[in-house]
Amino acid sequence: MKSFVHTIGAIFQPVFHLFGWILAFFYGLIPNYAVAISLLTVVIMGALTPFTIKSTKSMMAMQKLQPEIKKLQQKYKGAENRQVLNEELMRLYKEEGANPVGGCLPVLLQAPFLFILYSVIKGLSNKVLVHGLLVAQPRYIPSSSKMYHSLVVSHGSIKAFGMDLNLKLFSVHNSFVAQIPFIVFVLAAVGLQYFQMAQMNNRNRKTGQAMPSQQQAMQRFLPLIFAYFYMVIPAAVVLYMIISTVIRIITQDLMFRSGVSNPHKAGDGKIVERELPAAAKTEAPEKKAIPPAKQSTPPPKKPSTIKSQPQSRSKAKRKRKAR
Repeated sequence: MKSFVHTIGAIFQPVFHLFGWILAFFYGLIPNYAVAISLLTVVIMGALTPFTIKSTKSMMAMQKLQPEIKKLQQKYKGAENRQVLNEELMRLYKEEGANPVGGCLPVLLQAPFLFILYSVIKGLSNKVLVHGLLVAQPRYIPSSSKMYHSLVVSHGSIKAFGMDLNLKLFSVHNSFVAQIPFIVFVLAAVGLQYFQMAQMNNRNRKTGQAMPSQQQAMQRFLPLIFAYFYMVIPAAVVLYMIISTVIRIITQDLMFRSGVSNPHKAGDGKIVERELPAAAKTEAPEKKAIPPAKQSTPPPKKPSTIKSQPQSRSKAKRKRKAR
């Protein structure tokens, strides 16, 4: 197990140094650990935003397909039709560009960044034994950076706004009052995740889209699972999750307002494009048939009146002869 972890760490070493360099750069601009971590989070989320948009679109597409999915499930009931049902569902997903696990994409993408940031934060508080004394020796950041010298002076303590971001919720604290900010961090991280999901659910109700049962179950339990991790990881990593969730909430709100993720927008557009040509063909003959009808009605009346006059005269002559 140790050799496996060592191998994974060796693979990620260049990435650790890259993130450490970015973190030290932001700290050089604004000498505050919380601000530097927040700016690093903005950079990471900027890279992940296209995946967040794609994931949101996939979730909306899946909700739009729920009526069709239910029809297929009713049509192919029973264990003997399970394979056919799966094939039909995969065909439907492929045709509509939907992904059943697309909603989990942002969460899955967060995992490696959590590991990277956790390793970088752990490296910042690294200490070595020198002449029987523990001396701070930060890792992954340039030794000439301002952050490096600040960490050496503070003996590896990452303090910001009165709290050491290197500590965890259940770390040894001076008092319960000192532990309160860490409790607030965990509650804020979990609460923001539930708010993000509620934002999506409210949007679905407004558009009349049904929420898949699997997605509902995931929404209930996933934040609780993450809550456990928030309790056992440093507060600096929890801060990263708070900022990243806020950015995702803002991204979703902008998508909803602009209509990018509207499940009806794309579908209506396709229907209009398909129906307009047929409608144009049916309406065209009716419009062209109206002028001939108007022109053809007067001519028959004229000959009818002309023919009626000679007929009336001939009848009058016959009556006179008869008399």
